[in-house]
Amino acid sequence: MVSMQVKLGRWTAKDLEDSLRESRLIQDPGERTVSLSRGLLGISYEASTLIGNENSAEVLVINLEGVDCFTFLDYVETMRRSSSYLEFVDQLKKVRYKEGIVSFSNRNHFFTDWRESHSASIEDVTGNVGAEKAVEARKLLNRKKDGSAFVPGVRAFERQITFVPADAIDDAVISRMKTGDYAGVFSAEQGLDVSHVGIIIKEGQTVKFRHASSAPEKRKVIDEDFLEYIKDKPGIIILRPKNADQ
Repeated sequence: MVSMQVKLGRWTAKDLEDSLRESRLIQDPGERTVSLSRGLLGISYEASTLIGNENSAEVLVINLEGVDCFTFLDYVETMRRSSSYLEFVDQLKKVRYKEGIVSFSNRNHFFTDWRESHSASIEDVTGNVGAEKAVEARKLLNRKKDGSAFVPGVRAFERQITFVPADAIDDAVISRMKTGDYAGVFSAEQGLDVSHVGIIIKEGQTVKFRHASSAPEKRKVIDEDFLEYIKDKPGIIILRPKNADQ
C-alpha cells in the first residue's frame, strides 16, 4: 500500500477534476500544457516537498500549495495526461517514478530521465530545435567533482546530452521551439544535466519562461522573458510533450 500526502491548495478535488476535463478539449499537447500551467501561476515556491530518501519510505506527495521547479513540471505533465482526479493520482505515479513504482530509487531525479522513462509521451527535440548549433556532451550524472553524490542512494551513470548554447539561441532556434515545450537550463557543473526547468510560452512574437522561481524577491510560479532569463546561462535542453498515440 502506497502512503500518500495530499495538499490541494486553492483547489478542491472537484475543481481539479473540472479543470482536467475542460483541458481534454484542447487537442494540441503543448497548448494543453500551457493552459493547465496557467492555473498554477502564483503558487508559492517551496523546496523539498517530496518525502522519502535512501533510508526512509517514499510517500506519494501531491502538494499544490508549494512547488519547486521540477515538481511544478511533475504536476503539469500529470494534469496533461489526466481527465479525472483519480486518474491524476494514478498518472502522477507514472510521471514521477520509473514504471510507476513509487520508491525513492525509482523516482526521476534528473530532467533527462523523462526522455528515458516517457518516450511515448515526451520527446527530446533539442537536436532538431538547435539544428547545426546543438552541442553534444557526455556526462556522468549524480557524481560531484569531489566524488560524492548529488542524490545519495542513487548510483552515478553516464548519459549523452544534447543542448543548445545560450549564445546560439537566435530567431531560427526560437522559431523551432513550440509553446508548451519543457525547457531545462543546461548545467555546466559536473554530475548534473540541468540546474532549473520550466515551460516555453509563445504568444505572438513574445517568448516567456514559465517556472517556479526560487529568487528571494519572487519565490512563486511566474512568467519571465525567456531570452532575458537564458542569456547568462550555459544553454537549454528541450523536451516536447506529445500525445501517446502520435
